[in-house]
Amino acid sequence: MQVEIFQVDAFSDRPFAGNPAGVCVLDEPGDEAWMRDVASEMNLSETAFLHPEGAGWRLRWFTPTVEVDLCGHATLASAHVLWTERGVARDRPLAFATRSGVLGATPGEEDWIELDFPSEPAAPDDPPSALLEALGVDAVEAAGRNRMDWLLELPDETALRAVDPDFRALGRVDARGVAVTAPPGAATRRDHPGVDFVSRFFAPAAGVNEDPVTGSAHCALGPWWSERLGRATVLGRQVSRRGGLVRVIDRGSRVTIAGRAVTSLSGRIAGRRG
Repeated sequence: MQVEIFQVDAFSDRPFAGNPAGVCVLDEPGDEAWMRDVASEMNLSETAFLHPEGAGWRLRWFTPTVEVDLCGHATLASAHVLWTERGVARDRPLAFATRSGVLGATPGEEDWIELDFPSEPAAPDDPPSALLEALGVDAVEAAGRNRMDWLLELPDETALRAVDPDFRALGRVDARGVAVTAPPGAATRRDHPGVDFVSRFFAPAAGVNEDPVTGSAHCALGPWWSERLGRATVLGRQVSRRGGLVRVIDRGSRVTIAGRAVTSLSGRIAGRRG
């Protein structure tokens, strides 16, 4: 049986920017080995698989190599597909049951999608020398760690853009990945008014050397910059080659992560589901 699949560029308002995610909507749970094969075939940072469950949806995310506990851009892409491609009504929030609890999605203004995610603040910690060496970074302004990732603040955007990791060495660090962040430079402030911080995200241990735009990392980046800037709402730009904008509202134990999304292609998967 062939299954429809979509590729959605998340955290972008135009195709071929932001972070591409695969989205596969099933009638019933998929076979795990099949889902892993599809994610490997798609070769995107994440492919989402969802099916109806109760009054909501069960949602799982796979990189080309592993299943992950939390993914923002593929959740954003899943909500976009349900509303724009599968005819699901927008009159009430979507509820996704996941490995990180129930996540919500609500249509926002100007085609933004708002996600209700757990806050994942990074507790201050000293980064191991192996992490700094793998990144090629001599010193940081501050650093922290949450249950998934390291977060390192660099002095400026120039230093952030200069980071050139040794991905093999970085993949041996005990963490899903590492977010590096800094205040925006003059060019970013000019081209993207209102941006409060910039970031990059590396996760070679999860099969993704550099992720284009990482929603889940903003569960830490949002509270980090919210505290520094003294306000709940902050706007970040992830300065990968594709780039993307992520708005975060710090709500204590939860965060609202918002962005746009656009479908870039659709097709059908040949092969059995199990």
